[in-house]
Amino acid sequence: MRLSEKIRTLRYAEGVLRGLGREMTQSEVVRAARREVGRGISQSYLSQIENGRRPHLTQKTRELLARFFKVHPGYLVDDPEGFSTELTSSLPVAESKLDLWLLEGAERFRRDAAVSGALEKLARHDDTRRCLILLGAILDTPDLVPRLLHVLRPAHPEARRREAAKEHGL
Repeated sequence: MRLSEKIRTLRYAEGVLRGLGREMTQSEVVRAARREVGRGISQSYLSQIENGRRPHLTQKTRELLARFFKVHPGYLVDDPEGFSTELTSSLPVAESKLDLWLLEGAERFRRDAAVSGALEKLARHDDTRRCLILLGAILDTPDLVPRLLHVLRPAHPEARRREAAKEHGL
């Protein structure tokens, strides 16, 4: 992948991670980098990088962009010809992006095993999009979440016995 493509991909990922639902514009990146990293580059310089007119970054610019996008500075170079980090997949491109986003979320929430595991299972499901649509329908149905959790993730056997006893007045 060329440096220009990497920057565009990082702008997209950063926009999604920030809840924009779209890529960050070059201007948004420039403003956010100044605010968050304490220094920045011009929008025209970023444009030249993305358009391939600046195929190499200065060390200062590489470090700035690496800090802003939270990637290793070594990532911000052209990959050698034929190099690929892509996994081969028959998933449609949009679903692949969704799955990658969910896997990134699983990694971000790795300290919460239940959330991390759920995001990873969702990302690895054959039809992630349909699963999310189903989740939306479940959330739209009042009181369905607690009932499903009760059935699908029942409490410890002893807790179930106590609950059953309460229901039968014992």
